[in-house]
Amino acid sequence: MAIKLVTTVAELRKESARLLAEKGGSSQGLVPTMGALHSGHASLARTAVAENDVVVATIFVNPLQFGDAVDLDRYPRTLEADMALLDAEGVDLVFAPDVDEVYPGGQPLVRVTSGPLGEKWEGASRPGHFDGALTVVAKLLHYGLPGGPAADGTTAAYRAYFGQKDAQQLALVKRMVADLNFPVEIVPVPIVRSEDGLALSSRNRFLSDQEREAALVLSRALRLIESRANAHQPLDLDSAVALVDSQPLVELDYFDVVDPTTLEPLAENCKETPFRGEGLAIIAAKVGPVRLIDNIPLDS
Repeated sequence: MAIKLVTTVAELRKESARLLAEKGGSSQGLVPTMGALHSGHASLARTAVAENDVVVATIFVNPLQFGDAVDLDRYPRTLEADMALLDAEGVDLVFAPDVDEVYPGGQPLVRVTSGPLGEKWEGASRPGHFDGALTVVAKLLHYGLPGGPAADGTTAAYRAYFGQKDAQQLALVKRMVADLNFPVEIVPVPIVRSEDGLALSSRNRFLSDQEREAALVLSRALRLIESRANAHQPLDLDSAVALVDSQPLVELDYFDVVDPTTLEPLAENCKETPFRGEGLAIIAAKVGPVRLIDNIPLDS
């Protein structure tokens, strides 16, 4: 492998500076992940490599994001396979710290709070999840800062890449970076789907064949809303909800159309009014024991 593994912040900064100097680089990209990588993560890495001279991927299973210790323990750790995938995409460095490196004093007493934007949708179903996610993302964005200047002595450009499947997390990260003046550009990367339409997720591996087939109703319902938006028709969300409810293995948590930035419902566009403008159709459901989320942007 050409890729290099580092486990401490000091090593990350040293190797980042070395690579920027050796490559005569002017930009660095960061791809934060929790491992168990799939083709969706490969797309993040591929985009970062195409746009930057040096690319760092992080692999860290963040305990602050898990309300259930069993869920944390069950989360797959596949470092060797993850590194092979990232190496194939041309990533330079993998930062895979242990918990003590990220939280040296134990769990942090001061955390980033997601505020009202993080209390709805996923935040309502998983209290505290986004506070934990933003806290670790803030730390990772600091860790991933270019370790040295660009080759011409100027400050190296810095970009971080996040998948659009986690739409609420992406919106929150964008707000955190804007509100707290982080020196990084957040780059969204579109959802990667399997041929049958299911959004790729590390959780998909826990679905039985029957459950996986049932899960396809999520993307079908989103596509139904998308087709109506593209045709400037009323979205008729109730009928799309009924489609999901018709699948007995699927237990719907939420399904709505929201403003992409504020995540506030666009209720007036979901009834009898022809859809105009932009929106985001979001859905979350349990399929058997597995919780899945998905979304699709609407732009009439």
